[in-house]
Amino acid sequence: MDLRIFTEPQQGATYGTLLTVAKATEDLGFDAFFRSDHYLRMGSTDGLPGPTDAWITLAGLARETSRIRLGTLMTAGTFRLPGVLAIQVAQVDQMSGGRVELGLGAGWFEEEHKAYGIPFPKEKFGRLEEQLEIVTGLWQTEVGKTFDFHGTYYDLTGSPALPKPTQEKIPVLIGGHGATRTPRLAARYADEFNIPFASVEDSGRQFGRVRAAAEAIGRTDELIYSNALVVCVGRDDQEVARRAAAIGREVDELKLNGLAGSPAEVVDKIGRYAEIGSRRVYLQVLDLDDLDHLELISSEVQSQLS
Repeated sequence: MDLRIFTEPQQGATYGTLLTVAKATEDLGFDAFFRSDHYLRMGSTDGLPGPTDAWITLAGLARETSRIRLGTLMTAGTFRLPGVLAIQVAQVDQMSGGRVELGLGAGWFEEEHKAYGIPFPKEKFGRLEEQLEIVTGLWQTEVGKTFDFHGTYYDLTGSPALPKPTQEKIPVLIGGHGATRTPRLAARYADEFNIPFASVEDSGRQFGRVRAAAEAIGRTDELIYSNALVVCVGRDDQEVARRAAAIGREVDELKLNGLAGSPAEVVDKIGRYAEIGSRRVYLQVLDLDDLDHLELISSEVQSQLS
């Protein structure tokens, strides 16, 4: 089971804070550092000092880390034109020496679009499907040849399809709870399917839908299945309660909906996800100043999963 650190910088974080967490992620032996792609805080936090851009952040981290994978859960399709996104991700992949992964979603948070003047189209899922075809098609086009695409939402003619990423194939992550269209898209385009903030039972059902969709199109290579879950671990009940309070959550709720409690409790619950086929867990870390939390997870949880 791979453990990856997943951050929500729109809630309030500087690049310096994210760099500190990313370096701790690397030093403590975690597999990857991922971040959300949002421009507006959620909930009651003030969000200060303000948002950071996902791909600018990852470009910086690409030059200041050496081992960990870097990526997004999920890049919002509404924020970037697909041709521009393909260039950005390929460049960051080059800057990292081939350590980038792209999680791409339709975009959903209407308020952040209003706040920063970003169009929020009604038909987002159809756009996402075209974006996936364009981004992957640009990367797969042989050097010296051109890429054309004529869809409902995007039109590319004679694209040189450059630059190319360092990796032969950048892993693409697709995720969500949708019962029909999401599994179909994952079966066609994804290297990894991620379901966020779902129970073991709901995760198992959704993984089954994706497997069935892959079988329906004759896909033979196996997708990686993963979960994203909030994490709150403590050596004793008092430490768990303190960490829960720091992120404005209740312990019982976190134990029900996330990975919370003692290291043994968390290892046991991760094992239940592993039993349904999950191979990676993205640990949503909400208090980015609590590096002792990461150290505890590394020494007491991750060490039992290797």
